[in-house]
Amino acid sequence: MTVHRVRSGRLASALFAAGAVVAASAAPAAAFPQQRPAPVDTPTVNDVNRHLVAFQRIADRNGGTRASGTPGYQESVDYVANSLRRAGFRVSTPEFDFTKYQLDSVSLDVAGESVETDALEYSPATPEDGIRAPLSVTPVDDSTGCQAADYDGADVADTIVLIKRGACTFAKKQRLAAEQGAEAAIIYNNVEGELNGTLGGADAGVIPTAGVTKATGAELVERAGTTATLDLRASFDEITTENVIAETRTGREDNVVMAGAHLDSVDEGAGINDNGTGSAGLLSTALSMGGTPDVNNAVRFAWWGAEESGLIGSTEYVKGLSFQEQLDIAMYLNFDMIGSPNAGYFTYDGDDSDGVGAGPGPHGSAQIEQDFVEAMRNQGIEVEGTDFNGRSDYGQFIAEGIPAGGLFTGAGGVKTEEQAAKWGGEAGVAYDPNYHTAEDNLDNVDRSALIRNTRAMAEVVDHYGQTTEEVNGMRSRAERAQLRRMAAAEPMSLHDARQSHGHSCQLPLK
Repeated sequence: MTVHRVRSGRLASALFAAGAVVAASAAPAAAFPQQRPAPVDTPTVNDVNRHLVAFQRIADRNGGTRASGTPGYQESVDYVANSLRRAGFRVSTPEFDFTKYQLDSVSLDVAGESVETDALEYSPATPEDGIRAPLSVTPVDDSTGCQAADYDGADVADTIVLIKRGACTFAKKQRLAAEQGAEAAIIYNNVEGELNGTLGGADAGVIPTAGVTKATGAELVERAGTTATLDLRASFDEITTENVIAETRTGREDNVVMAGAHLDSVDEGAGINDNGTGSAGLLSTALSMGGTPDVNNAVRFAWWGAEESGLIGSTEYVKGLSFQEQLDIAMYLNFDMIGSPNAGYFTYDGDDSDGVGAGPGPHGSAQIEQDFVEAMRNQGIEVEGTDFNGRSDYGQFIAEGIPAGGLFTGAGGVKTEEQAAKWGGEAGVAYDPNYHTAEDNLDNVDRSALIRNTRAMAEVVDHYGQTTEEVNGMRSRAERAQLRRMAAAEPMSLHDARQSHGHSCQLPLK
């Protein structure tokens, strides 16, 4: 699946100098001499780790959290924005409003026994005395709870209904259950570990909805028909917060390369892997590039707020752009958790070749996937695809048809035996056992994964700063000028010119 191609040499050259392993299938040498700027500094693990230390200290002096709407988040915004201003970027911190969910307490009792549970974010509260009703179970199939017909025969009216995770959003499951008359819903995981779910927004919750583990769900299936009591107390607060947007002062502004990571943590902790790692890698890449790099395409970096509250910051940003402003964005690259302590190595599956079922990304996403595959292979790492499942900040970009891709080292999913053999780490354990907990701190980061992903990030961002032709057909002025010189020197078609130099898909960069 690897596409062999000419790659920009500035950050890439520094990567190889830093000791990255070049695979046997590395791209062939360019057919044309390349006049390239001298390599810029590539981020080192200490560069990236310094930003993680900053995020940890910010959380420590602000109640242990950097969640949007808290002083810890505001201080994180100031740290990132001031660093970028000193590096010469155009920096803005646009504000947006969102509804913040505050869970006060949740408890579940089934057949007289207490059951460990957690509320899905944005779940409505129960009445003061809770909801007491029979426990019903939705039959398990390929789309459990995702269609009204799935509830046929389950007799969910006036019950607390148990639904298996998978195939559609939590929000859709609880909405359909409510339409069938359910009083509340409990969603059980389809993989090991906590559910850690969200309904996606303040207007998505219809009935009180809690989550339990896969093992607990299996136990509850056997208790169908017994009496359950769900007591869930929660509140909703209106909050104003910010994104951080930084753009280079050089490069064309009608073909912008955009890269982003969410800056906020969950309320429970400092969020050092989720998503201090993506934020730190992105900041290191931006600072290495500088505000006035020698690029053909402007590069716009974004640190999103309120991702943990339902992708609010990125969604508000994209929806706030006109169609022409969206058209100016060549692509969006997303980096959400790139240092998981039991790391996997994933890139977003732009062509849906892994067949998970969510479908491909917009046109150009397949090429982005292959460029990340190649960048990681240059370091000796064979990545796997991860689905565009709508759980990170690429969501609104792909909804508007903007090509997308990125890197990910795993969250609550469990590493397989095959993955452990390929990547190291421990099979049968979550990629990040501390996901969305207070233990997501500076002690629990895989720094080898962190620097590998940051190097790949820097290489791919730098390349697209030079050319996006393979993704969207847009050529730089230098490429167009070289075409004209070739046509004047030798009267042949564009197709023949490319074929004669061994480039059926791409012209030389400069």
